[in-house]
Amino acid sequence: MAASCYVLRKSTDGQFYFVLRVPSGAVVLNLNSGTYIAKASAENGIASVQNNCTQDERYSHNQASNGKFYFNLKAANHQVIGISQMYYTISAFDASIDVVKKTAPARTSRTRPAAADRDASCERHSCARYY
Repeated sequence: MAASCYVLRKSTDGQFYFVLRVPSGAVVLNLNSGTYIAKASAENGIASVQNNCTQDERYSHNQASNGKFYFNLKAANHQVIGISQMYYTISAFDASIDVVKKTAPARTSRTRPAAADRDASCERHSCARYY
C-alpha cells in the first residue's frame, strides 16, 4: 500500500490542524478535534496519532443519532486525538479503521505554501502538499 500523509493546515484564525490522507487522496481521519496555536504542537499531535494508531484499545466505536458510524482515536491519556468521518455501513467503518492502522504510522507530512506559491503539481498529488 502506498504511503499516506498528514496534511498540516492553518485555519483562518491562525491556528494549526491536520488531516490524514490515504493514497487515494480521501480524508480518512479528520484530526481537527483540536486546534494548535503552535505548528510544533500540531506536529506533536501527528506524532501521537502515529504512536497510538496501531493499538485496538485506542479506538472508540460510536454511532451518531442519525445512525451513521464513526470512531475516535485516543492517546494513552484518553484524550481524543482524531475523529473519523461518518460511515453509512459498519463494513465501511471497519475498513476505515484498518486503513488507518496500516497507513497512519507514515512519517510523511506536507505543508501548504501561500496561494501565490502553489503550483499545479501540488494539486495533482493524492497527498496535498499544503496547509
